[in-house]
Amino acid sequence: MPLSTRRDATPDPYAWLEQRDRDEVISHLNAENSHTEQWLSTHNDQRARLFEEIRGRIRETDLSLPAVWGAWLYYQRTEAGAEYPRSYRCPRPQDGSLETDTAHEELLLDMNELAGDGFLQLGDFAVSPDHQWLAYSLDRQGDEVYCLYLKHLASGNISELPLDQADGSLVWANDSVTLFAISMDEASRPATLWRLQLGTPPVRVYHEADQRFYLHAYRSSSEQWLILASDSKNTSEVRVVPADQPAADWQLLSRRCNGHEYHVDHGPHGLLIRSNDRGENFALYRTDPCHPLRPHWELLIDVDPQRTLEHFSVQQHGLLLHYRDAGLTRLEVHPLDGEAYQVSMPDAVYSLHVQGGEEYTSESIRLRYESLNRPAQVRALQLASGTQTILKQTPVEGHFDPEDYEVRREWATAADGTRIPISLVGRTTALAAPAPLYLYGYGAYGASMDPWFSHARLSLLDRGWVFAIAHVRGGADMGEAWYQQGKLQHKTNTFDDFISCAEHLIDNQYTDSTRLVIAGGSAGGLLIGNVINQRPELFAAAVADVPFVDVWNTMNNPSLPLTIGEYEEWGDPNEPEVAERIRSYAPYEQVREQAYPAMFVTSGYHDMRVQYWEAAKWVAKLRHSKTDDRPLLLRTQMSAGHGGASGRYQSMKELAEEYSFLLAVIGKH
Repeated sequence: MPLSTRRDATPDPYAWLEQRDRDEVISHLNAENSHTEQWLSTHNDQRARLFEEIRGRIRETDLSLPAVWGAWLYYQRTEAGAEYPRSYRCPRPQDGSLETDTAHEELLLDMNELAGDGFLQLGDFAVSPDHQWLAYSLDRQGDEVYCLYLKHLASGNISELPLDQADGSLVWANDSVTLFAISMDEASRPATLWRLQLGTPPVRVYHEADQRFYLHAYRSSSEQWLILASDSKNTSEVRVVPADQPAADWQLLSRRCNGHEYHVDHGPHGLLIRSNDRGENFALYRTDPCHPLRPHWELLIDVDPQRTLEHFSVQQHGLLLHYRDAGLTRLEVHPLDGEAYQVSMPDAVYSLHVQGGEEYTSESIRLRYESLNRPAQVRALQLASGTQTILKQTPVEGHFDPEDYEVRREWATAADGTRIPISLVGRTTALAAPAPLYLYGYGAYGASMDPWFSHARLSLLDRGWVFAIAHVRGGADMGEAWYQQGKLQHKTNTFDDFISCAEHLIDNQYTDSTRLVIAGGSAGGLLIGNVINQRPELFAAAVADVPFVDVWNTMNNPSLPLTIGEYEEWGDPNEPEVAERIRSYAPYEQVREQAYPAMFVTSGYHDMRVQYWEAAKWVAKLRHSKTDDRPLLLRTQMSAGHGGASGRYQSMKELAEEYSFLLAVIGKH
């Protein structure tokens, strides 16, 4: 009997692929992997060459910028040949510098030793406030189920903490004895908060019964409060407890009200609350932690109709507001003493966010800044003066000059007249005439696709390719309204925007349909699957990583992990009009007899977010229906999950494989 629960009698001929661990399913996936291997090996296979190129640009032996905390510097070191970084600490220099003392450093965690030859993902890495204990979590399969460990740093003794189905998060109370952790329910939803102490059974603190809501616990920036957030896709409920009193009752700030989203932190102003109760662009409140309930909230900064308050960061000496404005992150600093000011950055298109590493009491805060042609920099921003200092820049080994690559911002016009931003990078010669172009898109969950630098991408750019990001609706690239206009009943805007971006790039002679590659992963894979059903002639090739393409069957099967929580993003298919809408754009359902672009599809056998069978069923249906002889390859990572391989060299090999496919089907400029 098929595992898919369907709302009609239409048979699903590939539902048998949902029967995990059956011999026939494993054989099918292995056969697809063998086909992929055979095709690549006989079609100008450049995987080894590309891997060495990518590896050659990475500084394999390197030291991270140390984080400052108490009497210690905490940092990671990567070494040539090692898949994972090793974590260390050393005494903090008396002169206030960030120089590490290798003669007195302590090895805290060696992921290479723990991983062996298998998959290994580090979930959380949490040092106790007294610096005597390290709590950490490990996923050894890729299914995002973690085992929890506690290491006594003086003796090196390691104990496993007893909590089944842990989501991997770990939060210390200030007594350095009590830990909080979260376990998942049968649907892989973070649902129950536990209080843990070594040698005693876990104590259940709070259970979230509503399957739309996920739990998340964290320490406040001031380290004075512990915060428990219960969030659905559009509604929040937050509780706090003093970090010095972990057994006390958690205090509620505002009872959940459908559509009210809020986020909480603590600093010198008291509890700070970012809330959308005055408008979708969010306002900022403050309240006394002793009286946190909503009637006591005081408006600190009102809603700005022109830009969205995406986030805020707080330290003892100042408050940073993170605004989304015209497709970019703009930081506004409010020093504790002094006038507010805007943080200026050197490029017109960039990615910018606050990075941890400084103590709450520090007079500066660290920013991470990068662009499509500029590798990431960590900058220290002096809160009082606004002065910026580059602390570390990610190196690119070999010959590299960011000025060799030009960054541009284009604007496409969607069918409804909305202007859609596109970020591009390429060598000037490639931007001057139609060239092979790699167009990336996502467009879901309010996730903004800010421009990022990639060492691997240089292998395409140096071969005359152009890389572009379509900032389509469904993400929050242009603010909260941008997200709202690309979800639920407005979901088709995401697909239409992407097609408009592709047409704009062709019309403006950046590329043509014989050299245009499109790519997306997870919910971005849904985007790719939809647009190649709609306009297959527009694209030469498509890459779909762990694609959410069987959205119709998944949303109709509430027994699958995380499905019910997705209703607020896609809609509840128990409502007839919603069911019709989802089915109308679901990629798997809409596969038809027509020619399709060349395709490279990936999946992870242990993926709990997008089940492996979504890609497998989709590829099987495409093979049966498509009328062309272009390549269609499926690569299933049999020992990985949603994020693919866990080691850094394995990740490079995955990219080299994708690029080898693209160069074989598209070629050089």
